[in-house]
Amino acid sequence: MPLRLVFMGTPDFAVPTLLELVGRGHEVAAVYTRAPKPAGRGMKLQPTPVEQEARRLGIPVLTPTTLKTPEALEEFNGHHADAAVVVAYGMILPKTILDAPPLGCFNLHGSLLPRWRGAAPINRAIMAGDAESGVMVMKMDVGLDTGDVAMAERLTITDTITAADLHDALAPLGADLMVRAMGALERGRLQLSKQSEAGVTYAAKIEKAEARIDWNKPAREVLRHVHGLSPFPGAWCEVGIEGEPVRIKILRCELVNRSGAPGEMLDDRLGIACGESAIRILELQRAGKQAMKAAEFLRGSPIAPGTVLR
Repeated sequence: MPLRLVFMGTPDFAVPTLLELVGRGHEVAAVYTRAPKPAGRGMKLQPTPVEQEARRLGIPVLTPTTLKTPEALEEFNGHHADAAVVVAYGMILPKTILDAPPLGCFNLHGSLLPRWRGAAPINRAIMAGDAESGVMVMKMDVGLDTGDVAMAERLTITDTITAADLHDALAPLGADLMVRAMGALERGRLQLSKQSEAGVTYAAKIEKAEARIDWNKPAREVLRHVHGLSPFPGAWCEVGIEGEPVRIKILRCELVNRSGAPGEMLDDRLGIACGESAIRILELQRAGKQAMKAAEFLRGSPIAPGTVLR
C-alpha cells in the first residue's frame, strides 16, 4: 500500500521530491512550509515554491511559526501519517515531531554525509574544491544531520559547475532517491547505516562578508570561490570604470594559463591574474544591472589591460 506522508519543504530544491512522491502514488496528507514573505517591487506576500506547488495539487498547506508547542504536535498527529519527508524545510523539528510518525521522519540532504552537515552543503562543496557531491536520504534524529543514512547518489563536481548548476542537478537526483527510499520503506526493506565518525565537516551558512574575491589566492581557488557563490550572494570585486570604483559580481569563469600581478587585467577579454595562474571571466553582473556574458559587458564597459581589480 502507498504511504501516507507529511511533506515538509520550502525552496525550489524541494519541489521535484514533492512531485515525485505524488506521482508515484503516495498520499501526501499535508504540506508544511515557511510562511509567505514580502517580495518584488510591490513587496507583496510571496508563497514559497513548495506552497505554490502544493496548492496546485490540492494538498492542504500549513505554515506554522513553531513546531514546539503541544498544539503543533496535536495538529501534526492529526494527519495520521506513516512518515514525514523533509527537504530543505528551514525549521528545526523537535523530538516530539520526529517521534510522531510510526515509520519516522526522513530528510533529503544535498551532500555526502558526514561531509557538509548543515545549511549550505552545495556551496561549501564547490568552494572547498571537492571532487564530488551527492544526495543522501537520512532518518532524522535530534542532531544536526547526524541520523542514520539509507541511500545515496553521487555526482562529479567539475571546474565548470556553479552552485546553481549543482543545485539543479541534485534536485531531481534527490527526488528519485527519496521515492526509491519510500518504496523500500513501504515494503519494510529500507536499510539504515550509521554515519561515519570520520570526515565530519560543517557547511556554515554563507555570509556576505566572505564573498569578496582575494586575487592573491591560486586561480583554481578563486574559480571555486566564484562558482560556489554563483549566483547568490555572488563573489565580487571592484574595478575602476570611467574613473569610478564599480562593484561587479563574477558568476562564471574558466582557468587560463597566464600570469601577472594578482588582480591585474591581462588582456581585453577579461583575463585576470591570480596569485598563481589566472582566470577568464565568462559571465558577470555589474551592480544594479542584469547578469551578462563577458562580451556583452565589454561592449558597454571596456576595461584596459593593466587595470587592477580590487
